[in-house]
Amino acid sequence: MADENKTAPAAAAPAASGGKNPLLTILMVVNIAAMGTIAFFQWKFMDMEAKRPDLTQLLKEQKDPASDEATAEQKTVEVVKKENLLPLDSFTVNLAQGEGPRRYVRLDAVLKMSEDAKAPEFEARKPQIRDTIISILNTKRADDLLKKEGKSFLKEEIKASINSFLVDGRVEDIYYISFQIN
Repeated sequence: MADENKTAPAAAAPAASGGKNPLLTILMVVNIAAMGTIAFFQWKFMDMEAKRPDLTQLLKEQKDPASDEATAEQKTVEVVKKENLLPLDSFTVNLAQGEGPRRYVRLDAVLKMSEDAKAPEFEARKPQIRDTIISILNTKRADDLLKKEGKSFLKEEIKASINSFLVDGRVEDIYYISFQIN
């Protein structure tokens, strides 16, 4: 009889724990509800974006006949300005050694040239321009370039250096497209 009482509770224990874990069920329901909420808000956002008017449509609505001449002049000015922007190829340059590991900079830039600048001279001097920029970047430390003043000082230094050997035209400004220090 004592042996029968010992085996009965052992047999009942697996049956009681064999049921589903209520915590797991609750977590699954919460997860499904969260996924449904995210899907709903994403659908609402996409619906809102689909109803948003196109930029060209907005410009056509705002356009009036009296301003046709002004917009034509404005477009010609923009075209002239675009001709004066000269993109440089991407740079990856080692920086001067400071404390810590070796660092390098990745830089994409565009030069804004003066009105009297000529594209053939720029193309002929492109290797010289790249060499000048690489030489300047090799002397800089990461700490110097991480500050806003350091980036603007770098622009001025590059402008002065390039303008020293250009014959026709000059660099008026430098625009950083991307600037990454690793």
